[in-house]
Amino acid sequence: MKITRIKSSNEKAIKWPKILIALLSTIGIVDTGSITLKKWGLFSSLSCPGINGCDAVLNSPWGTLVSNNQINIPLSLAGLITYSVILLITIILTLKILPAKEKLSRTLWWLLYLISLGSSVFSFLLINIMFFKIEAFCIFCILSAVLSFSIFILTIMGAKFEDREPMLYRGITIAFIVLLGGLIWSNQVDPSKASETINPSEKLAPLITTKSSKQKINFAKFLNDNKIIMYSAYWCPHCHDQKQLFGKKAAKELTIIECAKDGIDNQYELCAKKGIEGFPSWEINNKIYSGTRDLQELANMTGYMGDTNF
Repeated sequence: MKITRIKSSNEKAIKWPKILIALLSTIGIVDTGSITLKKWGLFSSLSCPGINGCDAVLNSPWGTLVSNNQINIPLSLAGLITYSVILLITIILTLKILPAKEKLSRTLWWLLYLISLGSSVFSFLLINIMFFKIEAFCIFCILSAVLSFSIFILTIMGAKFEDREPMLYRGITIAFIVLLGGLIWSNQVDPSKASETINPSEKLAPLITTKSSKQKINFAKFLNDNKIIMYSAYWCPHCHDQKQLFGKKAAKELTIIECAKDGIDNQYELCAKKGIEGFPSWEINNKIYSGTRDLQELANMTGYMGDTNF
């Protein structure tokens, strides 16, 4: 099915979607770039309001694409690359850096359409994970999703595709591939699945994948030295989120007691005696505090006087 090409009456009518896309992608670069630098420990002043705070979301298993002893690739880096590519394409289209050929321009618009669509679909998946899996709120993640969808709409307006059918078919194909790939990735990093794949015969907590800064390690040592205890359960996703906030090395410095009756090395009776009902729970000065705690909040609760640039 064909739709009539709408020719703009002046150059401004053609340029304004591209200008807006360039502006939004620049905001996206700042957004995802800040998160990436924070994850790498190069930027320490990032903070935002939320139910459990941005740390719970960004340090969750879904906040990292690849992580091992040699490399750590946060998910935000993929967003940074995506927004950078969108900005580059938009600059080329707006300033006519390359020779003005209709075929090349049409190809770039198609590329912009498919990238923004894929980014929007993946952002939708991440928002669902944030609310229903992590059960937290991150304004930076919401912002990125809004930017992706806005760029997608502006791309459709600016491209003025002549044929609706190729746009529909290619769009559905890309959306399906991105959604399927995203679901597979999400399932693989899901801590509730990880506990089953590590060793089905032993009820182990999922592996901690995040890195620890020097400040986090020192804070964890302080908690251990002051007999501040974390009560956990191997199957509890919020317990895993709490450990992810500390990172792999810092978590090893904590005193963590396994409360699940079928968990390895558990101290079920001690947990029952302490009256532990929710996980994670922190014992601070003989008082029990339930729920995942932001590290800054935990530092305030424990009277920590060290460096809190976590």
